[in-house]
Amino acid sequence: MKLLRVGTAGSERPALLDAEGTLRDLSGVVPDIDGALLADAAALGRIRSAAEAGELPALDQDGLRVGPPLAGIGKVVCIGLNYHDHARETGAELPVEPIIFFKAADTVIGPNDTVLVPRKSVKTDWEVELAVVIGRTARYLGSHEEALAHVAGYAASHDVSEREFQLERSGTWDKGKNCETFNPLGPWLLTADEVPDPQNLALKLWVNGELKQNGTTAEQIFSVAEVVRYVSQFMTLYPGDVINTGTPAGVALGAPEPKPYLRAGDVVELEIEGLGRQRQELKDA
Repeated sequence: MKLLRVGTAGSERPALLDAEGTLRDLSGVVPDIDGALLADAAALGRIRSAAEAGELPALDQDGLRVGPPLAGIGKVVCIGLNYHDHARETGAELPVEPIIFFKAADTVIGPNDTVLVPRKSVKTDWEVELAVVIGRTARYLGSHEEALAHVAGYAASHDVSEREFQLERSGTWDKGKNCETFNPLGPWLLTADEVPDPQNLALKLWVNGELKQNGTTAEQIFSVAEVVRYVSQFMTLYPGDVINTGTPAGVALGAPEPKPYLRAGDVVELEIEGLGRQRQELKDA
């Protein structure tokens, strides 16, 4: 199923995009798309049954904002340097274990919302990423099969990054990752049953119409299953938590000088196979 949340920011309603591309209202079936829903097999079953029975009213999509497909996110766990080609382009050594950092949940915005270039930023960068959404509480998972069984679904994510803040201002990466609006998510959450192989998804990103990233999750150093298993050894993952699993080659950081970092007025578009497309215009904060 393709689960969405639509409407003005802070007042989104749950929705479903059916096989014909019609947006369907879920507000009469479930209160929202959140961790509680994803952990409730019976509630998900009610959505499926209502959709199959043709009981869900259509929504007028004209001018309707698409919000992030998940409400009440507890934490956004991020994996750095998780693509072989991205490590090569930046001259970084391959990590022996996954690199973990965090984005605050309040960085998450809708897939087409405005991204703000931070004040004094000179190195705002783009990163298309596969987001994993957790559906069952995960602690000390013991196998890849067990890890994937705890995944509720997947979404397209944009891990916007300020490289000077991240890499040149000392301290952790987090200060370059947590600026306002730095994690567009969506447009939809695709349930895991419709993603038979998360290691076979194409990812693309354009800046002002020019293709910058054209990769595949097959290039991941640590697979989705390994990332979920590994992270669960260090923290508890709860339904509705999100893991951004890294970006392929093609970011501004890996380009020759002068590096084409983002500025106000730029337009970023990205898509992941089966997970939909995003479009953001950048403005100054």
